Amino acid sequence: MDNQKKAYLYAIPAVVFWSTVATAFKIALSSINFFQLLFYSSFIATVALFAIILFQGKFYLLKKLTLKDYLRYLVTGFFNPFLYYLVLFKAYSILPAQIAQPLNFTWPIMLVLLSIIFLKQKISLKSIVAIFISFFGVVIISLQGNISSWHIDNAFGVFLALGSSIIWAFYWIVNIKDKNDEAIKLFVSFGFGFVFIFIANILFSKIIIPDLPALSASIYSGLFEMGITFFLWMKALQISKSNAKICNLVYLCPFVSLIFIHFIVGETIYYTTFVGLVFIVSGILIQNFLDKK
Repeated sequence: MDNQKKAYLYAIPAVVFWSTVATAFKIALSSINFFQLLFYSSFIATVALFAIILFQGKFYLLKKLTLKDYLRYLVTGFFNPFLYYLVLFKAYSILPAQIAQPLNFTWPIMLVLLSIIFLKQKISLKSIVAIFISFFGVVIISLQGNISSWHIDNAFGVFLALGSSIIWAFYWIVNIKDKNDEAIKLFVSFGFGFVFIFIANILFSKIIIPDLPALSASIYSGLFEMGITFFLWMKALQISKSNAKICNLVYLCPFVSLIFIHFIVGETIYYTTFVGLVFIVSGILIQNFLDKK
Protein backbone atom coordinates (compact mmCIF):
# COMPACT_ATOMS: atom_id res chain seq x y z
CA MET A 1 0.00 0.00 0.00
CA ASP A 2 1.48 3.37 -1.02
CA ASN A 3 1.67 6.36 1.31
CA GLN A 4 -1.25 8.21 -0.29
CA LYS A 5 -3.62 5.31 0.40
CA LYS A 6 -2.30 5.08 3.95
CA ALA A 7 -2.91 8.82 4.34
CA TYR A 8 -6.56 8.31 3.37
CA LEU A 9 -6.84 5.53 5.98
CA TYR A 10 -5.90 8.11 8.62
CA ALA A 11 -7.77 11.08 7.16
CA ILE A 12 -11.16 9.49 6.43
CA PRO A 13 -11.78 8.35 10.05
CA ALA A 14 -10.78 11.86 11.19
CA VAL A 15 -13.37 13.40 8.86
CA VAL A 16 -16.02 10.95 10.09
CA PHE A 17 -15.24 11.73 13.73
CA TRP A 18 -15.37 15.50 13.12
CA SER A 19 -18.69 14.98 11.35
CA THR A 20 -20.18 13.39 14.47
CA VAL A 21 -19.07 15.82 17.17
CA ALA A 22 -21.91 18.31 16.61
CA THR A 23 -24.29 15.47 17.46
CA ALA A 24 -22.24 14.61 20.56
CA PHE A 25 -22.35 18.24 21.70
CA LYS A 26 -26.15 18.33 21.53
CA ILE A 27 -26.50 15.00 23.37
CA ALA A 28 -24.28 16.24 26.20
CA LEU A 29 -25.94 19.66 26.37
CA SER A 30 -29.36 18.08 26.77
CA SER A 31 -28.57 17.39 30.44
CA ILE A 32 -25.46 19.41 31.39
CA ASN A 33 -24.54 23.03 30.73
CA PHE A 34 -21.81 24.27 28.41
CA PHE A 35 -19.36 24.91 31.28
CA GLN A 36 -19.66 21.30 32.43
CA LEU A 37 -19.33 19.93 28.89
CA LEU A 38 -16.17 21.96 28.43
CA PHE A 39 -14.79 20.74 31.76
CA TYR A 40 -15.11 17.04 30.97
CA SER A 41 -14.27 17.17 27.26
CA SER A 42 -11.16 19.32 27.76
CA PHE A 43 -9.94 17.08 30.59
CA ILE A 44 -10.26 14.00 28.38
CA ALA A 45 -8.58 15.83 25.49
CA THR A 46 -5.64 16.86 27.69
CA VAL A 47 -5.16 13.27 28.86
CA ALA A 48 -5.43 12.00 25.28
CA LEU A 49 -2.86 14.53 24.02
CA PHE A 50 -0.49 13.51 26.81
CA ALA A 51 -0.92 9.86 25.82
CA ILE A 52 -0.15 10.77 22.20
CA ILE A 53 3.06 12.53 23.29
CA LEU A 54 4.13 9.44 25.24
CA PHE A 55 3.21 7.14 22.34
CA GLN A 56 5.28 9.23 19.93
CA GLY A 57 8.22 9.41 22.34
CA LYS A 58 8.11 13.21 22.47
CA PHE A 59 7.94 13.72 26.23
CA TYR A 60 11.56 14.97 26.24
CA LEU A 61 10.48 17.95 24.11
CA LEU A 62 8.60 19.39 27.08
CA LYS A 63 11.93 19.93 28.81
CA LYS A 64 13.20 21.96 25.86
CA LEU A 65 10.44 24.55 26.11
CA THR A 66 11.55 27.95 27.37
CA LEU A 67 9.76 30.24 29.83
CA LYS A 68 8.73 32.33 26.82
CA ASP A 69 7.16 29.23 25.26
CA TYR A 70 5.17 28.47 28.38
CA LEU A 71 3.95 32.06 28.63
CA ARG A 72 2.88 31.89 24.97
CA TYR A 73 0.94 28.68 25.63
CA LEU A 74 -0.67 30.27 28.66
CA VAL A 75 -2.13 32.85 26.27
CA THR A 76 -3.04 30.35 23.53
CA GLY A 77 -4.58 28.08 26.16
CA PHE A 78 -6.88 30.93 27.12
CA PHE A 79 -8.08 31.16 23.51
CA ASN A 80 -8.12 27.41 22.84
CA PRO A 81 -9.58 25.40 24.51
CA PHE A 82 -11.04 27.88 27.04
CA LEU A 83 -12.57 30.82 25.16
CA TYR A 84 -13.13 29.10 21.82
CA TYR A 85 -15.05 26.12 23.15
CA LEU A 86 -16.83 28.18 25.80
CA VAL A 87 -18.32 30.38 23.07
CA LEU A 88 -18.91 27.44 20.71
CA PHE A 89 -20.66 25.26 23.30
CA LYS A 90 -22.81 28.19 24.40
CA ALA A 91 -23.82 28.64 20.75
CA TYR A 92 -24.72 24.95 20.51
CA SER A 93 -26.77 25.22 23.71
CA ILE A 94 -29.10 27.84 22.20
CA LEU A 95 -29.01 27.02 18.46
CA PRO A 96 -29.97 23.91 16.48
CA ALA A 97 -26.83 21.91 15.69
CA GLN A 98 -27.47 22.31 11.97
CA ILE A 99 -27.11 26.09 12.41
CA ALA A 100 -24.20 26.26 14.86
CA GLN A 101 -22.01 23.75 12.99
CA PRO A 102 -21.87 25.43 9.55
CA LEU A 103 -21.59 28.93 11.03
CA ASN A 104 -18.55 27.78 12.99
CA PHE A 105 -17.18 26.36 9.73
CA THR A 106 -16.65 29.91 8.40
CA TRP A 107 -13.30 30.13 10.22
CA PRO A 108 -11.20 29.89 6.98
CA ILE A 109 -12.90 33.07 5.76
CA MET A 110 -12.35 34.73 9.15
CA LEU A 111 -8.69 33.70 8.88
CA VAL A 112 -8.38 35.61 5.60
CA LEU A 113 -9.95 38.72 7.13
CA LEU A 114 -7.76 38.60 10.25
CA SER A 115 -4.66 38.04 8.11
CA ILE A 116 -5.38 41.36 6.42
CA ILE A 117 -5.54 43.09 9.80
CA PHE A 118 -2.74 41.38 11.75
CA LEU A 119 -0.41 40.05 9.02
CA LYS A 120 -0.88 43.00 6.64
CA GLN A 121 -1.73 40.66 3.78
CA LYS A 122 -3.26 42.16 0.65
CA ILE A 123 -6.60 41.00 -0.68
CA SER A 124 -7.77 40.91 -4.28
CA LEU A 125 -11.18 41.78 -5.65
CA LYS A 126 -11.74 38.08 -6.44
CA SER A 127 -11.05 37.20 -2.80
CA ILE A 128 -13.54 39.81 -1.66
CA VAL A 129 -16.15 38.24 -3.95
CA ALA A 130 -15.35 34.78 -2.47
CA ILE A 131 -15.82 36.16 1.05
CA PHE A 132 -19.18 37.69 0.13
CA ILE A 133 -20.30 34.35 -1.32
CA SER A 134 -19.55 32.64 2.00
CA PHE A 135 -21.22 35.36 4.04
CA PHE A 136 -24.30 35.19 1.85
CA GLY A 137 -24.41 31.52 2.90
CA VAL A 138 -24.17 32.64 6.54
CA VAL A 139 -27.21 34.87 6.08
CA ILE A 140 -29.20 32.08 4.41
CA ILE A 141 -28.39 29.60 7.23
CA SER A 142 -29.18 32.18 9.91
CA LEU A 143 -32.73 32.53 8.59
CA GLN A 144 -33.45 28.94 9.76
CA GLY A 145 -36.00 28.31 7.03
CA ASN A 146 -37.66 31.75 7.33
CA ILE A 147 -36.34 33.02 4.01
CA SER A 148 -39.65 34.66 3.08
CA SER A 149 -39.61 36.92 6.14
CA TRP A 150 -35.82 37.45 6.29
CA HIS A 151 -36.04 37.20 10.09
CA ILE A 152 -33.24 35.74 12.25
CA ASP A 153 -34.79 33.86 15.19
CA ASN A 154 -31.75 33.81 17.46
CA ALA A 155 -29.35 36.59 16.55
CA PHE A 156 -27.31 36.12 19.75
CA GLY A 157 -26.70 32.45 19.00
CA VAL A 158 -25.67 33.31 15.44
CA PHE A 159 -23.32 35.96 16.84
CA LEU A 160 -21.72 33.37 19.17
CA ALA A 161 -21.30 30.75 16.44
CA LEU A 162 -19.63 33.27 14.14
CA GLY A 163 -17.64 34.61 17.09
CA SER A 164 -16.22 31.13 17.74
CA SER A 165 -14.92 31.03 14.16
CA ILE A 166 -13.18 34.39 14.71
CA ILE A 167 -11.55 33.12 17.92
CA TRP A 168 -10.35 29.96 16.16
CA ALA A 169 -8.91 31.98 13.26
CA PHE A 170 -7.15 34.32 15.70
CA TYR A 171 -5.72 31.28 17.51
CA TRP A 172 -4.19 30.11 14.23
CA ILE A 173 -2.76 33.59 13.55
CA VAL A 174 -1.04 33.56 16.94
CA ASN A 175 0.42 30.11 16.23
CA ILE A 176 1.74 30.80 12.73
CA LYS A 177 5.32 31.58 13.74
CA ASP A 178 5.54 28.93 16.46
CA LYS A 179 7.83 26.17 15.14
CA ASN A 180 7.51 23.84 18.15
CA ASP A 181 6.02 20.37 17.72
CA GLU A 182 2.24 20.50 17.13
CA ALA A 183 1.36 17.83 19.72
CA ILE A 184 3.56 19.47 22.36
CA LYS A 185 2.19 22.98 21.98
CA LEU A 186 -1.38 21.73 21.81
CA PHE A 187 -0.93 19.66 24.99
CA VAL A 188 0.62 22.52 26.96
CA SER A 189 -2.05 24.94 25.72
CA PHE A 190 -4.77 22.52 26.78
CA GLY A 191 -3.08 22.06 30.15
CA PHE A 192 -3.19 25.81 30.82
CA GLY A 193 -6.65 26.07 29.26
CA PHE A 194 -8.00 23.43 31.61
CA VAL A 195 -6.94 25.58 34.58
CA PHE A 196 -9.07 28.45 33.21
CA ILE A 197 -11.93 26.01 32.59
CA PHE A 198 -11.74 24.60 36.13
CA ILE A 199 -11.86 28.11 37.63
CA ALA A 200 -14.80 29.08 35.38
CA ASN A 201 -16.75 26.02 36.52
CA ILE A 202 -16.16 26.90 40.16
CA LEU A 203 -17.20 30.54 39.66
CA PHE A 204 -20.10 30.25 37.20
CA SER A 205 -21.31 26.66 37.41
CA LYS A 206 -20.57 23.56 39.46
CA ILE A 207 -18.74 20.31 38.87
CA ILE A 208 -21.17 17.40 38.81
CA ILE A 209 -21.12 13.79 37.71
CA PRO A 210 -23.29 13.78 34.55
CA ASP A 211 -25.69 11.02 33.62
CA LEU A 212 -24.31 8.29 31.36
CA PRO A 213 -25.40 9.77 27.97
CA ALA A 214 -23.98 13.21 28.80
CA LEU A 215 -20.77 11.78 30.24
CA SER A 216 -20.29 9.49 27.26
CA ALA A 217 -20.91 12.36 24.83
CA SER A 218 -18.47 14.56 26.76
CA ILE A 219 -15.76 11.89 26.65
CA TYR A 220 -16.46 11.35 22.95
CA SER A 221 -16.15 15.09 22.31
CA GLY A 222 -12.84 15.25 24.16
CA LEU A 223 -11.41 12.29 22.26
CA PHE A 224 -12.71 12.91 18.77
CA GLU A 225 -13.10 16.69 18.55
CA MET A 226 -9.97 17.69 20.43
CA GLY A 227 -7.67 14.69 20.99
CA ILE A 228 -7.23 11.51 18.95
CA THR A 229 -8.62 12.98 15.75
CA PHE A 230 -5.85 15.57 15.80
CA PHE A 231 -3.28 12.74 15.81
CA LEU A 232 -5.00 10.97 12.90
CA TRP A 233 -5.15 14.16 10.85
CA MET A 234 -1.53 15.14 11.46
CA LYS A 235 -0.42 11.59 10.59
CA ALA A 236 -2.36 11.79 7.31
CA LEU A 237 -0.71 15.10 6.41
CA GLN A 238 2.75 13.75 7.26
CA ILE A 239 2.61 10.76 4.90
CA SER A 240 0.40 12.17 2.14
CA LYS A 241 1.94 12.95 -1.25
CA SER A 242 -0.62 15.71 -1.72
CA ASN A 243 -1.84 17.64 1.31
CA ALA A 244 -4.40 19.39 -0.90
CA LYS A 245 -6.18 16.08 -1.55
CA ILE A 246 -6.28 15.37 2.18
CA CYS A 247 -7.35 18.87 3.23
CA ASN A 248 -10.20 18.92 0.71
CA LEU A 249 -11.81 16.03 2.62
CA VAL A 250 -12.57 18.47 5.45
CA TYR A 251 -15.24 20.10 3.30
CA LEU A 252 -17.29 16.91 3.52
CA CYS A 253 -17.63 17.34 7.31
CA PRO A 254 -20.51 19.83 7.50
CA PHE A 255 -22.55 17.90 4.93
CA VAL A 256 -21.98 14.50 6.53
CA SER A 257 -22.67 16.11 9.92
CA LEU A 258 -26.20 16.97 8.79
CA ILE A 259 -26.93 13.25 8.36
CA PHE A 260 -25.99 12.48 11.99
CA ILE A 261 -27.81 15.58 13.24
CA HIS A 262 -30.99 14.51 11.48
CA PHE A 263 -31.04 10.82 12.37
CA ILE A 264 -29.54 10.93 15.90
CA VAL A 265 -30.43 14.36 17.29
CA GLY A 266 -33.72 14.33 15.41
CA GLU A 267 -33.53 17.79 13.87
CA THR A 268 -35.49 18.40 10.68
CA ILE A 269 -32.91 19.88 8.32
CA TYR A 270 -33.97 23.24 6.88
CA TYR A 271 -33.44 23.61 3.15
CA THR A 272 -31.78 26.94 3.97
CA THR A 273 -29.11 25.09 5.97
CA PHE A 274 -28.06 23.02 2.96
CA VAL A 275 -28.23 25.94 0.51
CA GLY A 276 -26.31 28.24 2.85
CA LEU A 277 -23.70 25.56 3.45
CA VAL A 278 -23.13 25.22 -0.29
CA PHE A 279 -22.46 28.97 -0.49
CA ILE A 280 -20.09 28.90 2.51
CA VAL A 281 -18.04 25.98 1.19
CA SER A 282 -18.02 27.40 -2.34
CA GLY A 283 -16.61 30.68 -1.07
CA ILE A 284 -13.91 28.88 0.93
CA LEU A 285 -12.94 26.68 -2.03
CA ILE A 286 -12.72 29.70 -4.33
CA GLN A 287 -10.54 31.48 -1.77
CA ASN A 288 -8.26 28.43 -1.47
CA PHE A 289 -7.96 28.24 -5.26
CA LEU A 290 -7.01 31.91 -5.43
CA ASP A 291 -4.42 31.47 -2.64
CA LYS A 292 -2.74 28.59 -4.50
CA LYS A 293 -2.81 30.52 -7.75
